[in-house]
Amino acid sequence: MSGAAWHARVECGPEVGAGFLVSARRLLTCAHVVRGADQAPVTVSFPGRRDLGGLSAAVAVHGGWQGGAADPGDLAVLELDRDVPLTPAAFAPPRAERTTPAPELIAYGFPKGYDEGMLASYRALPGPLISGEWVQLEALTAHGQPLAAGFSGAALALADGTVVGMVTAVAGAKEVRVGRMLPVEVLARHWPDLGELVPTPGHRSDARRRLYGLLRRAEETGLSCDPKRLYVSATDAFDPPPPDEGFASLRDAAAYVQWEVPEPDAVTRFADRLEELLHAPPSRATTWSPIVVEIDHSGAGADQVTVEVSAYRDGQRRPVGSRRLARSAVRAFVQEHIDEACTQLDPGADELLTFVLPREWLNEPVAHWECGEDDSTPLGCAYPLVVTDRHRHRSGRLRHQLRKKWGKLGASQGVPLRRVDCGTPERPAGLRKRLRDDAELAGFGTPPTTAREHFEVGLTVPVPVLLWPRRGCSGDGHDDPCPGTAFLDELAESVAHVPPSQLPRLVMELRETAEAAEDPDGHWAREVQLLWDDPRCFSEPAALLHSPVG
Repeated sequence: MSGAAWHARVECGPEVGAGFLVSARRLLTCAHVVRGADQAPVTVSFPGRRDLGGLSAAVAVHGGWQGGAADPGDLAVLELDRDVPLTPAAFAPPRAERTTPAPELIAYGFPKGYDEGMLASYRALPGPLISGEWVQLEALTAHGQPLAAGFSGAALALADGTVVGMVTAVAGAKEVRVGRMLPVEVLARHWPDLGELVPTPGHRSDARRRLYGLLRRAEETGLSCDPKRLYVSATDAFDPPPPDEGFASLRDAAAYVQWEVPEPDAVTRFADRLEELLHAPPSRATTWSPIVVEIDHSGAGADQVTVEVSAYRDGQRRPVGSRRLARSAVRAFVQEHIDEACTQLDPGADELLTFVLPREWLNEPVAHWECGEDDSTPLGCAYPLVVTDRHRHRSGRLRHQLRKKWGKLGASQGVPLRRVDCGTPERPAGLRKRLRDDAELAGFGTPPTTAREHFEVGLTVPVPVLLWPRRGCSGDGHDDPCPGTAFLDELAESVAHVPPSQLPRLVMELRETAEAAEDPDGHWAREVQLLWDDPRCFSEPAALLHSPVG
């Protein structure tokens, strides 16, 4: 402990306390130690480096403490008037003080009469945090230095010198040998920047540094993003749900991932989604909120299907309506319930209309369905609209593999289109290997019915995005220019620099362009169908449709 020059003495008017250096210019102390900073100067000195003398400091961050003994947030970040040539304190992982047997914790404080400092030996009591904020401290012996006035703001360190928390409450009498500290995870809650410095079990240090670098970029660029929706999009059904009140900032959401989500890849996934938003053009920085239309055979007859419409909010699926219908009645039911589903979304949410369809329905012209009886706008021009295969949506294998694929895509600014041209001589097995090894985006030059085997290969490998023309080339030999080739040429140019996560919006724009053309039916994008499959948007397992048939 004598070699740890990062221990500091803090003086503000009549108050004397302790602190500890966390960077070349910043240190932590208690807010109550510097409560008079607006009337009196704050002076910091380092007993291990007396040659530095007294340094002026200012309160850079306040933890929100309101002045009462039981008020939370008794933390202040002080900024020195210059950098100091000292190695800052290093932190232990959260809860390192509450192991069994309880380790000795050493505090370096400045009780009255000891300007050079004194050491106190304590241990943390196991159990829950007091009021969700404090760890109770208890002296290891009945003699020695108690946590008296002058220890507030002191770091509590393990034998290896790593810091587990900060003293905030000291005994009011010499015979009382108890106190309280804010553990590192609570310090980071009140000052989220600290999270970058604290090792978190299960989360790699490089992933943590990357995340906080992205957070700084987000703040510098003024990224507009709903932290709660970003959290939901980066986690899955087995992770803790977000707080009901949401998050006050991106940093709060990142800290929640770091401290509350034990899954090792959670920090990386959150950083990946944040990087996608940072790289997307401002008009395209989107965290999708799906409206799902799921259709399946009911088992009551060839013409009978079960339809369920639901909306996702805060990662949870909210059913809106479900019914067994004749196939001819599906469109009207969907039109009615999509409007209702929109009312279930967060205000300002970027809706994504997703049709989960049986395989033989994947070429259904759902993008051309009108919005309603009194609104002839095609659904595909009113919403970013995608389809996905019902088997893919249910397959645990494909969901797992697709999640990994999307994670690797990260903030990609566009991926090459892997073409499956009209009349391809490639065997299905060869196509399977090509797509599995080297494809995030595949385009077919013909409708699914024309090259059924090749199309089914695309559905059963984890290619995140498939596109094809609903009509066009028959696949047979022909002497005229192939419309499928022209479709793929135009498609490759359109998607070349678009992040895969933003393709639903691009395709909506292409549909609007085709609809507005002088000859809509002649526009190459008139019949484009987009299968877009990102499991991160559907964070709970796919619900099973209820069938009225026993």
